[in-house]
Amino acid sequence: MYFTTDPPAKAGLPFYKTVVCLFCVLILIVNGFSLFHNLGSLKAASQAQTQTALVTEKLQNINLLVMDAESNLRGYFLSNNDVYLGPLRTAASEMDVQFAALEQLLADSPAERRNLNQLHSLVSRKLDGMNQILTVFQKGGLGDIVAIAANSDSKALLDEIGFQVTVMVREQNLLLDAGRAAFYKEYRYAVMLGIGINAMAILVLGLFYRLIRSGFYARVATQRALQNANENLESMVALRTEQLSVLSRHLISVSEEEKARLARELHDELGANLTAINIDLNAVADRLRAAQPELAAMLDRARGTLVDTVELKRRIVDNLRPSMLDHLGLASALHNYCGEYARLTGLVCEVLIEGEVDAAGPMHAIAVFRIVQESLNNIAKYAGARQVIVQLMREGQMLALEIIDDGVGIAADAASKPKSYGLLGMRERALLLGGSLQVRRGINGNGTCVAAMIPVGDGAAREGALSVPHPSAADHIPSLPPCSTRPHTTQDLDGQLR
Repeated sequence: MYFTTDPPAKAGLPFYKTVVCLFCVLILIVNGFSLFHNLGSLKAASQAQTQTALVTEKLQNINLLVMDAESNLRGYFLSNNDVYLGPLRTAASEMDVQFAALEQLLADSPAERRNLNQLHSLVSRKLDGMNQILTVFQKGGLGDIVAIAANSDSKALLDEIGFQVTVMVREQNLLLDAGRAAFYKEYRYAVMLGIGINAMAILVLGLFYRLIRSGFYARVATQRALQNANENLESMVALRTEQLSVLSRHLISVSEEEKARLARELHDELGANLTAINIDLNAVADRLRAAQPELAAMLDRARGTLVDTVELKRRIVDNLRPSMLDHLGLASALHNYCGEYARLTGLVCEVLIEGEVDAAGPMHAIAVFRIVQESLNNIAKYAGARQVIVQLMREGQMLALEIIDDGVGIAADAASKPKSYGLLGMRERALLLGGSLQVRRGINGNGTCVAAMIPVGDGAAREGALSVPHPSAADHIPSLPPCSTRPHTTQDLDGQLR
């Protein structure tokens, strides 16, 4: 049996634990925002670097296209081979593609857009100049080209284009360096913030560990206290149960002694008085029979009533303390009682006795008799049976008793009900002598079987002691096998109770 308590009322989380939980949530949120911001900064830096690389590449391509077109044009002047005109003829379309891409890349930078427009103007002037020179060459020849070249600013224009490209590339590099510096600055801040968040997280985890540890030890202490309370309660319940069992068995012993005393007084005193009254009635009736027959008849009726009273007294005495049990032994007392029971109830009651059962002492004999008496009374009241078999045998130092009926049977929980006084009384009588008693279903699950095992041992030693055995003494008594497997000396009981 364990000590149980009512479930505690629903309580909220302690305030300090709520604060710690909210602080943990806040740390996680801040850490999430920090990670998101760092990711955005990294993405922006990556995009800026990619954009710078693309702008530089496009500017270098424009510069190379201009230089390639001019060098191939000179080759054409020297060789007059149209193959050298290919770069000049495709330069305009390729320039448009490069400048369109640069306009998209530099759309967010007005200063770079102005530089790009200036570069575009220089490149356009350079390409127009080369086309004019080509036209003059094709019409006038190499001498005209030399004259034009002497008065042309083609070399200066080419230098301006190269310078403008260099300026724009340097501007992109400066922007890239500034972006990197800003990113590294934010990265340092992010690292410091991350270190701070991690330190705070470690502190919170340490606090949680302490809370969990203290809660664990508190729970262990509570469990130990509850276990100690359970053990104390179990010991107290076992002690009280033992005391109640001792008291119950003592009451049974006192009850048997009181019944025996009352039976002796009824038999000796009341019996003697009733016998004396009967003698006097017979004498008076004999004298009045001739002179006053009416009075004699009345006395005869009174004597009949007296005879019935004597019979009633005899039955009461036998119920209190069967005289045959003390004079003829247990076997005769059971045969006589079962015969009287069959006559009064109309049930078939068979008694099967084996071994020297009469060698048991008076306390064993009265215990077996009372168990049989209580069992038969229960059968008559509740079982609705037609046939009962009482079997008692001596097996070494044990008395084995079975009472089997073919009635409706006993419910599975009937023996454990608190008001089953008859069953409890039978069990206490068996325990009083260190035995055991079981109540279960009968043969093949039909009817009821009351089975008891009572140790005989040294009868004289047991009879002289009124001390009650410890309740655990019954654990050392061999329990009875199921009723359907018990050996019988007469015909099969299953056939009798079918």
